[in-house]
Amino acid sequence: MPNSDAVAGVLLAAGAGSRFGMPKVLAEEGDWLARAVAALAGGGCDEVIVVLGAAVVEVPAPARAVVATRWADGMSASVRDGLAAIGPAGWAVLHTVDTPDVGAEVVARVLGAARGSDSGLARAVYGGRPGHPVVMARRHLAELTATLHGDQGARAFLGGRDDVIAVECADLATGLDIDER
Repeated sequence: MPNSDAVAGVLLAAGAGSRFGMPKVLAEEGDWLARAVAALAGGGCDEVIVVLGAAVVEVPAPARAVVATRWADGMSASVRDGLAAIGPAGWAVLHTVDTPDVGAEVVARVLGAARGSDSGLARAVYGGRPGHPVVMARRHLAELTATLHGDQGARAFLGGRDDVIAVECADLATGLDIDER
């Protein structure tokens, strides 16, 4: 039975990081991973799930790891496996390991906006540019999962909706996705 108040953070960290030159979960000797787990845990997530794939590493507490066996199929496989692991949580917070300056304040702000909205959907924006984290109520997860394919996560699902709350967070972080070292 779903727990409408519980929040699960899903950290997407399965990719090979081909443009980066290594899996980003290993970046800065695991510091990006530790920062992202801390952001989710400190930002209001009751549970943090780290989706691994190209590199399987120990994850810092309080997170637990899930290995996406089909990670090479693209981000959709990671999102699907991460969401399948959230159990009865009423809320999912999707975040990426390659946005290391996004902290707990950003997660808390976006989560608060989603919880306070009728739509139950919110995403961080930085100077108007969409980014992570993305927060959604459980009632949207089946529809999101149906739109997942290839190397796209929630983009198609979110792009087809006009009820996603854009939460400006440029005062807290750049939200830049780092693709090159």
